[in-house]
Amino acid sequence: MRIAARWTLALAVVAVLAGMIAAYGNRTVKFKGTDITGAAFGGDFSMPDHTGKMRSLGDFKGKVVVLFFGFTQCPDVCPTTLSELAAALHEVGAKANDVQVLFVTVDPERDTPELLAQYVPAFNPGFLGLRGSQAEIETAARMFKVFYQKSPGSSGGYTMDHTAASFLLDRQGKVRVLVSYGAGASVFAHDLAQLLR
Repeated sequence: MRIAARWTLALAVVAVLAGMIAAYGNRTVKFKGTDITGAAFGGDFSMPDHTGKMRSLGDFKGKVVVLFFGFTQCPDVCPTTLSELAAALHEVGAKANDVQVLFVTVDPERDTPELLAQYVPAFNPGFLGLRGSQAEIETAARMFKVFYQKSPGSSGGYTMDHTAASFLLDRQGKVRVLVSYGAGASVFAHDLAQLLR
């Protein structure tokens, strides 16, 4: 995951600079993750969820969205992040109904809808797994400046290097916060609570 870590660090640096330059919508909001309000990336995209229903980010306006790109065979980053998000929603309490977690697979070759349907809701029944075509995933990843690529495994298979960070979008669908891998459930809970105010 060294390549992914470097890309995450580079993305965080860009995000910090963008946040410093941008005009903040609400200067009283203090995030524990990296405030990227006003950063020039993000946007709407569409792809099927793990039930086969077509979803777009626009469907979730009015909710706070957590967007994470990963894959089900990820040994550490993905399960840790989804576990932290599940714990964070527990901390948020009743307002968690206004949060939607979206897990976009970067490995559609192996991550079938059936596998996503078992994996993603196992962390929280409300979480949605999204699986598009290679072109749809590339488009979404490009919008959010997410890096991913196949990497040969030691036993002849492969793994996926990918950006190990989550994006928090406000109720209007604007990207507001970048939460780095390993930040912990309390960081997610704090920043989600800020966006839910």
